[in-house]
Amino acid sequence: MAFGQQSGPPATARQVQQLTALIVAAGHTDFRDARGPLGLTQRQAGGKFTRDEADALITRLEAEAEEEPVVPGPAPRPVSRRDADRARVLRELPAEALAAELQRRGWVVLEP
Repeated sequence: MAFGQQSGPPATARQVQQLTALIVAAGHTDFRDARGPLGLTQRQAGGKFTRDEADALITRLEAEAEEEPVVPGPAPRPVSRRDADRARVLRELPAEALAAELQRRGWVVLEP
């Protein structure tokens, strides 16, 4: 068998469609985007699977989807030094000064 060749019959169109839907549902845009996280080969990242590979990946993705629902949302961003400094200043600021500034900006401040 030549390097990079499939070792079995190619996946059916239905299997590839199902894989595409599962990969998108897992939060990836396409096979290439999912290559690293899912451990796909370069051939598989191009959308070429054998029937056995497609079945195995479908089973894996369906099991992962049942375990933990994917909730779309913004990716957590790393805390920058500037944000950390800002948080430190806010913690050290007297509550009265913070409340006065919020009221100046149009917020309603209630005492606990």
